[in-house]
Amino acid sequence: MLKGKTIAVVVPAYNESKQIGMVISTMPKFVDRIVVVNDNSTDDTEAVVTSFFATEHNVCDVTLEKKKVESTFYNQADIMLEELNKKEINFFTPSVIVNENPESDRVILITNQKNAGVGGGIARGYKWCKDHNIDCTAVMAGDGQMDPYELESICMPVVNDGVDYVKGNRLIHGSANLLIPKVRYFGNSILSLVTKIASGYWRVSDTQTGYTAISLEALKSIKLYNIYKRYGMPNDMLVKLNINYCTIREVPIKPVYRIGEQSKMKVWKVIPKISFLLIKLFFKRLWVKYFLKDFHPLFILYNLGFLLFFASIPFAIRIANYLLGNSIGERPILNSIMFMFLIVSSLQALLFAMWMDIQDNERLYK
Repeated sequence: MLKGKTIAVVVPAYNESKQIGMVISTMPKFVDRIVVVNDNSTDDTEAVVTSFFATEHNVCDVTLEKKKVESTFYNQADIMLEELNKKEINFFTPSVIVNENPESDRVILITNQKNAGVGGGIARGYKWCKDHNIDCTAVMAGDGQMDPYELESICMPVVNDGVDYVKGNRLIHGSANLLIPKVRYFGNSILSLVTKIASGYWRVSDTQTGYTAISLEALKSIKLYNIYKRYGMPNDMLVKLNINYCTIREVPIKPVYRIGEQSKMKVWKVIPKISFLLIKLFFKRLWVKYFLKDFHPLFILYNLGFLLFFASIPFAIRIANYLLGNSIGERPILNSIMFMFLIVSSLQALLFAMWMDIQDNERLYK
């Protein structure tokens, strides 16, 4: 425990037999549960994890029990949520808890019966932690790329200050541009920029890091089974948390590379997919948070900006055709005036909307 709060670490693992043992054996003592989600690995990942069941790393004094909501005259809503929570497991990838004594073991092994992706693995670990009322749940990769000595600094804002979600930030470390592979650094920068706009967390700079901690209240606020199942999971998570008004903080961590891990991410394939995902998530946040939940003028400005931008496209095409000599009888001056009016108005609306968005989300930084 940490300051009297229960701590769990979710470790998604797919073919990590070479590194997973190091991750478990170096886990800090204050961690009450190490929830390893074996994502249908084809190597010896499961065998390596189960070998820790008979070691000192599996010993913990904290026994967890699922709390049952007692029915009263006033808490029918709580009873309904409890029933929905029980049925929620049916929406996850089928899995098996390997432990014989999961309530008392420190190392918990959950094996997905088919591959669910890194996001699906983390979501399954989150589900276990939520069901067992873990106060603070962190995520550490199974490939050993996250320094266990930094785990306390990741968890403390949740434990001490009531922050809902904490992300490590590798980019502010002095060695970031030296240690992080150039392709990853470039890809991270692009996705971080797009994620700022999509998520509303404009001050978050290292959006792609998976070294995070989340509060129990934040876990309960989102549909865990609906988290994006692949490498866009950190971006999807930020949007979901922002829609539910969850507070956030970044803490500095150092980048860890060249320790024998084998990256499974293909940057040039991932960037287009995640960028398309973020475009959809942006409009979802806009409609759910600023129209359905609580109306805000930025909803009108954003949509007006996009509408005016698309309205300017036909005039831009006409101007291009005139310059290429493909149009006869066109009125270039009128088309130019209309294009400039629409594009300038569009930019003004979008910039004002972004400014309002930034101001509105300042309250979510702690």
